[in-house]
Amino acid sequence: MGGTDDGSGDGQRTDERVEHRPEPPDPGSSGAPAVGRTDPAPDRGAVIATGLTWLSTWSLRLILVAAGAVLIGLIIGNLWVILWPVLLGVILATLLRPPVAWLCRHRCPPALAALLVVLGALGAIALLVIVLAPSVSGQIDEIVAGAVQGLQQIQNWLAGPPFNLGQSQLGEVLASATQQLQSSATAIASGVLTGVGAIASGVLNLVLAVILAFFFIKDGPRFLPWLTRTVGPRAGRHLQAVLERAWRGLGGFIRTQALVSFVDAVFIGIGLVIVGVPLALPLAVLTFFGGFIPIVGALVAGTLAVLVALVTQGFTTALIVLGIIIAVQQIEGNVLQPVLQSRSLGLHPVVVLLAVTAGGSLYGIAGAFLAVPVAAVAAEVLRYVSEQIDRRTGSVARAPDPAVELAGSAEGSR
Repeated sequence: MGGTDDGSGDGQRTDERVEHRPEPPDPGSSGAPAVGRTDPAPDRGAVIATGLTWLSTWSLRLILVAAGAVLIGLIIGNLWVILWPVLLGVILATLLRPPVAWLCRHRCPPALAALLVVLGALGAIALLVIVLAPSVSGQIDEIVAGAVQGLQQIQNWLAGPPFNLGQSQLGEVLASATQQLQSSATAIASGVLTGVGAIASGVLNLVLAVILAFFFIKDGPRFLPWLTRTVGPRAGRHLQAVLERAWRGLGGFIRTQALVSFVDAVFIGIGLVIVGVPLALPLAVLTFFGGFIPIVGALVAGTLAVLVALVTQGFTTALIVLGIIIAVQQIEGNVLQPVLQSRSLGLHPVVVLLAVTAGGSLYGIAGAFLAVPVAAVAAEVLRYVSEQIDRRTGSVARAPDPAVELAGSAEGSR
């Protein structure tokens, strides 16, 4: 009985301890009873203050980014004499690197392969100039005669209805224009000298770009390992991945644009030959080189072809040439170029147009020429940064780490 009482007493004390044990508070209730409790609404002033704090923080960041962009633009402007041949040499290297790599795979020394390819490219350009020079010189007289005849037709048109400008009035207009040109002789002469200086500077930059392209082609494969050793493996792996993507994107753009420009030049040149427009071959070559400045280059080359047709063949032929150019560029722009550039760039046409406009307004023809390659490289950098952010945040499937890839490739090579 006593043992039973002790056991029952222990059971009662145990039950009492279990019965009076405090319950754990509800998470988020801060220890207060959950029944009948409502959280107070946040103060309106606190919400506004939080929003203003966020806005001011990001405004300051945007101001700092804008200041950095302006500073970079000033540095580029001051160093443009150096950067322009360097960038042009890089673009030439992207065009000439594939044949050099092919020669190196066939046991040709890198220096000899680079020299052969560069000399071959210069020989091809010289041959093109030799072929075009007789055509241009032989048809200049025809274009001048057509221009004089076109001006005479314009004068007769102005003399008749609805303008009814008499010969005396036209003479006064021509005399005024002549006097204006004579009074501006100093400005015209200075402009001519400036143009001659610009041509000489362009030739010097082109020669320097060819020399730099030779060294880029010959010693290019050594650059990434040197960069990795210089900055260290942690930063070097990201720089190597970004530069490899930028190189592939730039090379893809240049080769794609060369193919598209070649197609434009061939079909427009054939059309000009069929219609009988003088300087068909030089205009086709100009169309090819103008194609490397998207949208703007094709417009300028097409306008020049229409003007030559108008001066030499008349209004009807000019309309036919305009129709040929529009048809070729529409087929190229809506069929060929989207298929090819979507694989190499992935840039929207609006981005291309804005890049060309910004580059041309900042740095002239050179800026318009380099605008789309720079935009392509910037797009590759942004894609890589976005992939790294997604990999670290886990928002998508984890992308392979460049360090792991480099380590694996090094282990495989060993």
